[in-house]
Amino acid sequence: MATDFDKLIGECSFATARSSGSGGQHVNKVETKVLLSFDIQNSPFLTQAEKEVLTEKLKNRITRDGILQLTSETERSQLMNRKAVIRKFENLIERALQPVKKRKSTRPTAASVIKRLERKKQISEKKKNRGGRIDD
Repeated sequence: MATDFDKLIGECSFATARSSGSGGQHVNKVETKVLLSFDIQNSPFLTQAEKEVLTEKLKNRITRDGILQLTSETERSQLMNRKAVIRKFENLIERALQPVKKRKSTRPTAASVIKRLERKKQISEKKKNRGGRIDD
């Protein structure tokens, strides 16, 4: 698993743009939004298996050219947005490369089986009592 994020971040390219939303004059003239682009397939620090896993798990975030793109525009400064997008990138890669735990099948406890059957009996009785009227 690639845990050396400094090397991966070195491969990323960053671009800036003007953020959207409210903010008045500041937002209209300052490029605080940061866009991170990472080419998964051409990364020398990822193994082929890791590239396949990332491509499969992050397919909704990858462009047709195979570029992973992330943005951050929540902060007011470019530096803070750059740190935020790097943090987002690290979390995304780390979560995608974690192996999925296999589910161990379990059996219901004896108490839960009895409780379920008792509840079924109660519902059955309630429905039985809903029958039509008996005329005397």
